[in-house]
Amino acid sequence: MKTRINLTIDKEIVPLAKRYARKMGKSVSELVELLLREHIQMEEPTFSQKWLGKFTVEVKNERRFEKLSQRYQL
Repeated sequence: MKTRINLTIDKEIVPLAKRYARKMGKSVSELVELLLREHIQMEEPTFSQKWLGKFTVEVKNERRFEKLSQRYQL
């Protein structure tokens, strides 16, 4: 569900933003939402970044494990 908010933007930017939105085939609201989403997602770590280095590989002396570790450089 969408919610309305009020933004205060410099007068000179408004026509530029409208023109850019029209060029991109979007509304100014959609552009603002996309920019906010991108900015917020950049600050949050991805799933793989979050878990990187949290697990270690147990060394096993099995032929199958040796082949897999060579293949995937474990």
